[in-house]
Amino acid sequence: MSADDTPPEPDRRGALPHPREAVALHGQDAAEAAFLEAWGAGRLHHAWLLRGPEGVGKATFAYRMARTLIAAGDGAPPPDLTPPADCPVMRRIRAGAEPRLVVLRRGLNERTKRLRTQIGVDDVRALRPFLALSAPDGGWRVVIVDAADEMTVQAANALLKSLEEPPARTAFLLVAHAPGRLLPTIRSRTRALDLNPLSPDALAAALDGLGERPSAEEAAGLAALAGGSVGVAMTLSSEGGLTLFHDLCSLLTPGGRPAFRIDRVALVRLAEGMGGKAGEGRYGLALTLGPLLLARLARAAAGAMPPPALPAEARLLDHASREPALAPHLAEASVTMAEAGSRAKAVSLDPGRTVIDTWLGLEAALERPLQRA
Repeated sequence: MSADDTPPEPDRRGALPHPREAVALHGQDAAEAAFLEAWGAGRLHHAWLLRGPEGVGKATFAYRMARTLIAAGDGAPPPDLTPPADCPVMRRIRAGAEPRLVVLRRGLNERTKRLRTQIGVDDVRALRPFLALSAPDGGWRVVIVDAADEMTVQAANALLKSLEEPPARTAFLLVAHAPGRLLPTIRSRTRALDLNPLSPDALAAALDGLGERPSAEEAAGLAALAGGSVGVAMTLSSEGGLTLFHDLCSLLTPGGRPAFRIDRVALVRLAEGMGGKAGEGRYGLALTLGPLLLARLARAAAGAMPPPALPAEARLLDHASREPALAPHLAEASVTMAEAGSRAKAVSLDPGRTVIDTWLGLEAALERPLQRA
C-alpha cells in the first residue's frame, strides 16, 4: 500500500504526532496519580472514562495507560506512566502491532472510502474474537475506544454488554470529549478520570516539545484562546493566530451607541489578506477567532470575565463588562457570525467579502439593544 493509499486515521490531529506515538504528556499529573493510586491499592477498575475537552491529551493518556498495563503483566504498578526508552510494548503500539491492544474507532465507508461519522455496531461486534481470548502471559489486554461519544446507540448497547460482564484482566479505556452523550448505563459502569485544560506553563512545555517555543506572554494568550488544548494551540501558534486575534481586536473601538464601532479602514485592510492560496489558512482562522472574540466579550458582559488573551482584548473585555445588557446579543452575534462563515465556506464565497460583511453586520446588531434600553 502506498502512502497515498493509507487510510486516514480519525484520531490523528493535523500535523501533531498520533497519540500512540507521543512519549511526553504535560499537565495531567493529577489524573496519572489517581490511576496509579487505584492500581496500587487493588482498586483497578475494568473500565475507565477519560473525560475532558478535545485536545488536552486524553487519547495520549489512554495509550500510556494501555502500554503500562500491558508491560506490567502480573507485576505491580510503576511509579509513573512514562515509557522506558527501550520498551518493546511501546514499539509495538507505535507500529500498531501490539496483540494485546485493540483500538475501536470510526472506520472507512467501503463505498465512499471516506471516514464514517460514527462508530457502528459492527465495529463493536468485531471485538468479540479479541475478548474471547486470554493474554498468553496472564497479563492485561486493553480496548481503547476513541471517541466513545461517537458510537451509535446500537454500538453503545453492544459495548455495554462487555462492560457489564467484562472478560478477566481486560481494561476498557473510553475517551470522551462530550461524556453527556454517552448512555447513562455506560457512564455508571466506568470510573471517570478527568483530564483538565492545560495551564499556560504546561501548554508552553507541550508546544516546546512539538518544536514551537512561545514566550510566557504568548503561552498565556494561546492557553486562553485554545481552551487549554494543545491541538488548537499548535494550530494558532503555527498559523499566526495571536497576531490575527490582535488584528480582529483592533477592528473594534469601544463606544456608546453602538457599544463597539468597526474600524472600516482596518477591516478592508484585513480582508485584503484573506484571498488566494496564501490567505486560505488565515481566512479559516478568522472565521474561528471572530466568533470566539464575540463569545468572550459576551462572557465579560455576563459577569464571567475571561483572562485577556492579549492587551488589545483587555480593553474590549473591560468595556463589555460595563454593558451587561449586551451579553445575550454578543452571544447571539457570535453564533450568527460562525454560521455565516460556515455557509460562506460551504459555497466558496469570496473570503474578503465574507469577512467585511460579517463584521459590518455586527455594529448594527449591537446598536439595537442599547437603543431599546
